[in-house]
Amino acid sequence: MRITDIRATTVAIPLEAPLRHANGGHWGRFVRTIVEVDTDEGLVGLGELRGNGAVTEDALRALTSYLVGHDPFDLEAMRFKLLNPTAALYGNRTSLHSALEFACIDLMGKYLDLPASQLFGGRVRDRVAFGSYLFFRYPDEDGHGEVRTPEQLVAQAAELKQQHGFTSHKLKGGVFHPDYERSCYEALAEAFPEDGLRYDPNAVLSVEESIRFGRAIEHLRNDYFEDPTWGLNGMRRVRENVRIPMATNTVVVNFEQLAANVLNPAVDVILLDTTFWGGIRPCIKAAAVCETFQLSVAMHSSGELGIQLATMLHLGAVLPALPFAVDTHYHHLMDDVVVGGKLEYQDGTIAVPTGPGLGVELDRDRMEKYAEYFREVGNYTYDRDPRRPGWYPLVPNERWADPS
Repeated sequence: MRITDIRATTVAIPLEAPLRHANGGHWGRFVRTIVEVDTDEGLVGLGELRGNGAVTEDALRALTSYLVGHDPFDLEAMRFKLLNPTAALYGNRTSLHSALEFACIDLMGKYLDLPASQLFGGRVRDRVAFGSYLFFRYPDEDGHGEVRTPEQLVAQAAELKQQHGFTSHKLKGGVFHPDYERSCYEALAEAFPEDGLRYDPNAVLSVEESIRFGRAIEHLRNDYFEDPTWGLNGMRRVRENVRIPMATNTVVVNFEQLAANVLNPAVDVILLDTTFWGGIRPCIKAAAVCETFQLSVAMHSSGELGIQLATMLHLGAVLPALPFAVDTHYHHLMDDVVVGGKLEYQDGTIAVPTGPGLGVELDRDRMEKYAEYFREVGNYTYDRDPRRPGWYPLVPNERWADPS
């Protein structure tokens, strides 16, 4: 089996309401690029990554000359073709490689008529647990969906718990003053005393503010304290002063950083991401290192649609130790581009696909619908807030939004 072409289509999927975070916002939609890798066997492998329209599509097409004639089973050769030291120095191709790795694994499974998880040693679980991912939200165009107050936040979590069965709740913070967000977080703890909690301000707190916040919530049922401040040394200082496990998806996202964290621990829980780490296989390798050194793993969400969600499900299926529910923005999406629409939650879990490869297929009508929607609305800037003109994020942040 040989690769004959690479195709890329950027789509925009509407969200229930615009999501706010410490660095800006998601402006009512997620923009993703769908990758299709064609082969001389007639099989098509699927991949996905964060989109940027023509920029991402052109970057993927530029790699066609590297991969035409390449055997999708030769994943190590592809890794060195695309992620060699010179490529890493002059242009970060990690997310591009991830999407192509997804597609090659999809092709391998389709060729062998096996689910992707069977290519990685077989699954140890058939369903993967997810937590609610809670955001402060602007209202939608009709004035609905706002999340700004503790009461609105608890109502959102209660609705998601009733709909999907979540038993862990993560608050994306860094929008309002830490004292206000702590009151929101404490409201969640009071409303769901048996559920796990996580707080993630996207690394915009100072070390001192992180310690103050962390000590104030130590008594709650915290899964972990995620990226309160920036950098390994900053995280290490917080870890030394707060009795909550520290987690990250920002400062340990490659093997060099993982080695540094093993030698001088700053983080207890590594949030794997099948895009950030370069694919499914690097995440499995990283999880094995973490297991060796008694570091826990969970999973970060990149704002995925069903294709990347399937990679997360197959990854979660084969990891022996996955003590925490996985993050995902998925419940904020209004639709998906895979056949059958959005994958369904049951008791806070999603079933690992059982079909060959990634186990999901493109719904071409849906893809064209949302490609057209992208052409209408365009991209958005992740690190800007459309309703705060002239604002930009500071690290550490000193310019909090007004919750009133």
